[in-house]
Amino acid sequence: MPDGSVPPAGRGRPALYCSRSCQARAYRRRKQPPAPAARRPAASAPSRKRRQIAEALWRIAAERGLHAASLREVAAEAGVSLRTVQYHFASKHQLLVDALHLLHVENERLARSRVPAGIEDPRALLRAVLDEFLPLDGQRATALRVLAAYYARSLTDPALAAVFLHDDQPLERMVADLIAAAQAGGRTVDGLDPWREADLLVSGAVGLGGDVLHGRRTLEDVRRTLEYHLDRIFAADRRAVR
Repeated sequence: MPDGSVPPAGRGRPALYCSRSCQARAYRRRKQPPAPAARRPAASAPSRKRRQIAEALWRIAAERGLHAASLREVAAEAGVSLRTVQYHFASKHQLLVDALHLLHVENERLARSRVPAGIEDPRALLRAVLDEFLPLDGQRATALRVLAAYYARSLTDPALAAVFLHDDQPLERMVADLIAAAQAGGRTVDGLDPWREADLLVSGAVGLGGDVLHGRRTLEDVRRTLEYHLDRIFAADRRAVR
């Protein structure tokens, strides 16, 4: 998920920054050789406990929404005392923010693992980016539900909105970069606006992924729709094959 020559327009769709910013970093690093594995000390007890509590909040958010994630409910879901939750998180707002940041880290790790190293084809990379917005497996379905819960809460929680919503749009910019690179190589149709095309693709993938979660569409139908738009963008490739 451009070089800044085209200013981004305002948007009202859910901002999936928990996955967008980390995915963008992950895909930009796809050509870098893997770093040598470093020996890391075992996670401290407080870190493990914070993760345990955050995961409990994710489960509640995915199943019942953030409005159901009181500190007491989170404690019960995590199997810890309310005092333990309050010890690790100064307030509910802090719990929501820290749990979101932990989800950033988890989604980045998984996004990096799902993109094969060395992919050079811009269309293949675009498909990999768009797949992150679809509930192709249980982890992605849960993450999308959690992010939707955060978005809904941000509409009535200005303090959370200040953390959750960002002016930058890293995935749209990365998609636009990929389209612009393909355009420079003569692989796209003439006259494309890379930013507008990226905006449409990301917005469409977000909305279609939500439709799959609601059972309004099948994954197969959604992927056909996305392929239709990629075919339109990369029509020059198709003509070259013929």
